[in-house]
Amino acid sequence: MTAELDRGALDFTPWRFWADADDGQRERQLALQAELGRGRGYVLGERCFVSEQASVTNEVLELGDRTYVAAGAYVSGTLRAGRDCSLNPYTVVRGDVRLGDAVRIGSHTSVLGFNHSMEPEPEVHRQPLTSAGITVGDDVWIGSHVVVLDGVTVGDKAVLAAGAVVTKDVPAGAVVGGNPARLIRWRVPPAPAARPGGGLAQAVRVLGATAREEARALLDRCWDPAACLFVDAPGRTPTVRAQCDAVEIADLLLGGPPPQLPAEEQVARLRSWQDPATGLVGELVGGLVGEHGEDLAPATPRPGLFDPAAGYHVLSVGYALDLLGSAFPHPVAVVADATPGEVIAGLERQDWRTGAWSAGHWVDILGTAMHWNRRAGVAGSPGAQEALLGWLLSRADPRTGMWGQPGGADGLLQVVNGYYRASRGTFAQLGLPVPAPERVIDTVLEHARDPRFFRPERHNACNVLDVAHPLWLTRGTGHRGDEVVELARGLLGHALRRWSAGEGFAFQAAHPSTAGAPATTPGLQGTEMWLAIVWLLADLAGLSDELGYRPRGVHRPEPVDR
Repeated sequence: MTAELDRGALDFTPWRFWADADDGQRERQLALQAELGRGRGYVLGERCFVSEQASVTNEVLELGDRTYVAAGAYVSGTLRAGRDCSLNPYTVVRGDVRLGDAVRIGSHTSVLGFNHSMEPEPEVHRQPLTSAGITVGDDVWIGSHVVVLDGVTVGDKAVLAAGAVVTKDVPAGAVVGGNPARLIRWRVPPAPAARPGGGLAQAVRVLGATAREEARALLDRCWDPAACLFVDAPGRTPTVRAQCDAVEIADLLLGGPPPQLPAEEQVARLRSWQDPATGLVGELVGGLVGEHGEDLAPATPRPGLFDPAAGYHVLSVGYALDLLGSAFPHPVAVVADATPGEVIAGLERQDWRTGAWSAGHWVDILGTAMHWNRRAGVAGSPGAQEALLGWLLSRADPRTGMWGQPGGADGLLQVVNGYYRASRGTFAQLGLPVPAPERVIDTVLEHARDPRFFRPERHNACNVLDVAHPLWLTRGTGHRGDEVVELARGLLGHALRRWSAGEGFAFQAAHPSTAGAPATTPGLQGTEMWLAIVWLLADLAGLSDELGYRPRGVHRPEPVDR
């Protein structure tokens, strides 16, 4: 083998370099390191190696003793690495990255400590970059073909399995894998008190396991065999939403449709309830079935944007059908026919000053109907969706990041709750960045200090969901991150204690003034909402992997079609 081939081989196996290289190769390597660092202030330790076949264009580069960069690696930005680290062939390390001691990075892995903005305009390549940075602890093994995204911290002695896509922090000693990466097992099992969340992690695991074990019982409890329909709670009238909540709960906890009725019958029933003229689903007439067992049709929704009694069914029925592998048989015509001018007029008609929740509810329905129509191949009026998003972008209050005005007896309640609904059906559902995310976090944290709504005995599913989701949606900013985690942990701890054995969650905590009211009775709506809330809060606290479920319906965390 020639000296040139030997040198090339060592570029791809650099851990052998200082043992196998001859004097000429060693001199050439030291000269290369000196040339790389000339005028840039690079700091390279003893017996480092940087391949001539690597692209090294860092503004800041610090490599500890015996750290090497193999052939094909692409390194830029700020990299500070400790001793005995390896960047194997074709590794990409860019942005602001800090590696501890003995971090081994496999081939074809990307550690990306920066991100692009994703505003609609200008073109992406003209938008500024952001960087929260990536920090990796000591004695970490990052396998081949792994992607680590900006803002992630990886604890000491963790392992990122080959092919993992790491989007959030990895606890010390954890082995994670998959897309997105989740806990597989522990390389170094921590003491229970030292696990992420401590005793809270155990409580989350118990809730997830208990909910799965009792899912069949709580669905049976809410099944009316005479009507062959679900009710929200025993003694209630069947509703459209109760059927959809049952589908969501069964999908979440049982991994399939509710066992009380064959899936194809549930699909046929939900599809039959859509009014072909408007595309909406009204409420059940009396909530009963005919004398021969046939379904009574829901009330016909009135034309226009929208019938209040039918509005939420755009979400609940649409997502229930989606979970069952189906879809509405007709487009939501009242939205498909709406022009940009009608969309703007509808937005302007909403009472954003004193009724921001109702206004946000209207936006959520509109945005979700547009989604179902697009999925069915019905584009709608040109510019209608752009009109909706443009109006929201231009009307967000720069002080709060939200829509509407705080004040009066409700303080920030209407504004925050309306923000959840409006952003859920638009920016969150489409995977678009929200305007002024840091102001959103400030506003939510201020609202969550209001004891009128956030004393534990006053919690209800709407108020807590409408805090949890905006904080989850804006978590990538890192703004006031410690406060967000502290709030999430507190709300999560209270939520976990409210599970009722075999019955699920009630919509509202049993305050002395409300005990015995319908909202404090466990039912399908409360269970569906609180299970989603628990996931969001657990994810903010770094504990969602302990639950063993992830919402896929109305309250799914990912954008649609992902």
